Amino acid sequence: MHKEKHPQIPLSMAAVVVALGVVYGDIGTSPLYVMKAVVAGNGGLASLSDSFIIGALSLVIWTVTLLTSIKYVLVAMQADNHGEGGIFSLYTLVHKRAKWLIIPAMVGGAALLADGILTPAVTVTTAVEGLRSIPFFEGFLGEGQGKILAITMTIISALFMIQRLGTKTIGKAFGPIMAFWFAFIGGLGLWQVLSNPSVLLAFNPMRGIELLLSEQNNAGFMILGSIFLATTGAEALYSDMGHVGKKNIYGSWPFVKASLLLNYFGQGAWLMQEKSNTALQHIEDFNPFFEMIPSGWRLFAVLLSTLAAIIASQALITGSYTLVSEAISLGLLPHLKIQYPSQTKGQMYVPLVNNILWLSCLGVVFYFKTSIRMEAAYGLAITITMLMTTILMFEFLRMKNLNVIVSLLMFVFFGTLETTFFISSATKFFHGGYIAILMGLILFAIMFVWHKGNKIESLQRLEYPMTDFIGQFKKLKEDNSLPVYANNLVFLTSNQNTGSVDRDILYSILDKRPKRADVYWFINVAVTDEPYTQEYKVENYGTDFCFKVQLRLGFKIEQRINVYLRQIIQEMMEEGRIKPQKQTYTIYHEKEIGDFCFVLVRKAISPESDLSIFSRFILSLKYNIKAWTGSPARWFGLENTNLVIEQVPLFLKTREASQLTRVD
Repeated sequence: MHKEKHPQIPLSMAAVVVALGVVYGDIGTSPLYVMKAVVAGNGGLASLSDSFIIGALSLVIWTVTLLTSIKYVLVAMQADNHGEGGIFSLYTLVHKRAKWLIIPAMVGGAALLADGILTPAVTVTTAVEGLRSIPFFEGFLGEGQGKILAITMTIISALFMIQRLGTKTIGKAFGPIMAFWFAFIGGLGLWQVLSNPSVLLAFNPMRGIELLLSEQNNAGFMILGSIFLATTGAEALYSDMGHVGKKNIYGSWPFVKASLLLNYFGQGAWLMQEKSNTALQHIEDFNPFFEMIPSGWRLFAVLLSTLAAIIASQALITGSYTLVSEAISLGLLPHLKIQYPSQTKGQMYVPLVNNILWLSCLGVVFYFKTSIRMEAAYGLAITITMLMTTILMFEFLRMKNLNVIVSLLMFVFFGTLETTFFISSATKFFHGGYIAILMGLILFAIMFVWHKGNKIESLQRLEYPMTDFIGQFKKLKEDNSLPVYANNLVFLTSNQNTGSVDRDILYSILDKRPKRADVYWFINVAVTDEPYTQEYKVENYGTDFCFKVQLRLGFKIEQRINVYLRQIIQEMMEEGRIKPQKQTYTIYHEKEIGDFCFVLVRKAISPESDLSIFSRFILSLKYNIKAWTGSPARWFGLENTNLVIEQVPLFLKTREASQLTRVD
């Protein structure tokens, strides 16, 4: 990771507006469903009292303040890895302190990805359900949820389909739209608060504590599961820090928080006035956010909230790509094909991840059908991510030599708070939370298998100085008793050291089946942070038949290895560094460059390898995952070449073979 090339993004009004569109989509749409979930969880509008409403608002206010403002905005954003935030960046900072820290990083990353699948489903469905608050649409929507689901799934599908085109152009509009969204919801809330200022009593934290112990609270301690939904976007805020810069988050957060709190206060003030309205008490899927809006404004509010939900979903999708890219760099996920639709490296597109997210979101919408059921699953996974971040944050504070008592107090305070939310959210498990946990467990299992498999393979990874084998290569090249395997024998390697070659490659050439060739090539591809870099360098080991080539390609450059290698060979022939490879049999008039054979070396488990049952199982899973996630031929543009995928055994300690006894 070459983060030092990216300086801190300075504070500016333009960057602050961009931050509104990139960072706050998730937390910015929480007013759509938080109070709705609180009211439904207590038994509906008829069950509310003024003290309940004020107590619930107090819990919302102080949850947003303690977890989002203090933990993430003030504390966590100090732990940036050259401007980048998020749980994997935090792990990168502290990983040398203890090996076991990889576990909370994997658990947190998996839970965050799982929660990202639920966010588009919850936000878009809730926004579309706002159409039910408009009398004009009652006949069109009918009794069932079918048309709501059709509209929701169409919007989600369209959102995922445009990802391959990039969102640079439409992304420019995200900031102004979200700025208007926050001004709109803040203004709505202020209008209601002015009519009932007593709702401001919720600033007293004791009102929230009293509610937890009150008989008016039918959900009891478990009400915190709904309250927690107000801060689900806090982890995404930290993860997106690298896209906009911490200074611009500091500059925009006061406006965002004020707008959010005003809207919550406004919903509370409206509920205090309308809680006895019998007509409202009979509304199915009652949502105070839409009901408090004057009927003439509701269609506009639904359209605006749908736009905000799409922007929130876009932020989570983009964040998922970034999270997966970081996990690949840390060796926690397999190599996936990554595309860059724009000239900004931060904006990427991962086709496999996009398709999995798309199908998963559609599955969640189809399975749960209503937003109230989705909210039952939502938030449980993110409490796990927050707990894992707290563990890593404690190690970061100790690494920075912060007073151990202060560090421990912060760890205990936030750890206790988040554990409380986790326990209260755990009641959601049987109401749909198991879906989020199941997705998180699958993602964690993949990360664990890949990481553990890499550890097992690293036990046998060796590199040998190439100069020690030049004599054997020369002798093999001139051995007329062997057929020529190829004029140009090409091996792809991740080893960037120009002076050495992997043992697996040497084994393939010399031991498995001696491969005679005119020229041996060892190609390493290094992707740069610039979009259009096209450079190469060559080490010849003092020969004209053995070369180590490093291709330095920009992240926007397609990795057509065979095309670039032909250019390199042509240039080296013109310089006299390689002999012409004239072919007698060819459909072309002249052909000075001979044939190619590209070899990809893959490890295979040998029956003789002295592996435990567990290690053998892990490696088998890893190789199956690798086969499922895509072909290296497509990554390197070798689909139409002479490509050999060769298995070499893991060179681990071998078991002692049993001896045969000869009989006559």
